[in-house]
Amino acid sequence: MTSSQEVTQLLVEWSHGDHAALDRLIPLVYAELHRIAARYIAAQRATHTLQTTALIHEAYLRMAHNPGIKLENRAHFLAVAAKAMRHILVDYARARNALRRGGGEKYPMSLDRAATIPSQRPAEIVALDNALITLAQLCPRQSQIVELRYFGGLTNEEIAEALEISPETVMRDWRSAKAWLYVQLNGSAVGGPGFAK
Repeated sequence: MTSSQEVTQLLVEWSHGDHAALDRLIPLVYAELHRIAARYIAAQRATHTLQTTALIHEAYLRMAHNPGIKLENRAHFLAVAAKAMRHILVDYARARNALRRGGGEKYPMSLDRAATIPSQRPAEIVALDNALITLAQLCPRQSQIVELRYFGGLTNEEIAEALEISPETVMRDWRSAKAWLYVQLNGSAVGGPGFAK
């Protein structure tokens, strides 16, 4: 069985309640999980208490306690893992923000710049998360594309394959989602994102 087939089989087994399948799956996708976690950690300040490995382990624990997720393929699994990592860091930012209520400068923010938000500005991390939650309600496909590309690090072709759409549709939705998120994060959003069907 190829690695891709084995990953798919383990995802099916885990989705059907086989808890040990996740333990067998992690080594097969660990390098990709490490890449995603390293991307997140690189955006944090140097004194951030979470290390890359700890972020992967925290995400693993969250996923292990949530069996029954219907994961269709490797890309979908990586998107779920990336989302778990994002939520861990957002929870951390919310806790820091609660300690430092109020103050702080506001900076114009785009999705491209969001990856470099130092955790000294936890309110911006929380704002990005809130915007992504809203985007998921308005346009689930665009939200998936953001998760897979921005947080999962997948290429347009991998996203197109995972979502069963064309790479051109991926690009169109990516541009629309990016523009909408920019407006949302800078406080002048009206309506929802452009829906590219």
